[in-house]
Amino acid sequence: MALQAHLVELERKHKVLESELHDALVHLSTDDLRIVELKRRKLMVKDEIERLRQASDTLH
Repeated sequence: MALQAHLVELERKHKVLESELHDALVHLSTDDLRIVELKRRKLMVKDEIERLRQASDTLH
């Protein structure tokens, strides 16, 4: 179950980053580097989620 809890936490982080990114894009004064960083972090979390799901599928 630890894997499932980790997946849930990563999905929560992904949603938070998605919200932060949306807010940053709405505010035109947001630094481009901030937007790039948010996109990078969001992608890293998404990749980790997919990696863990694939690992979980191979265990079942």
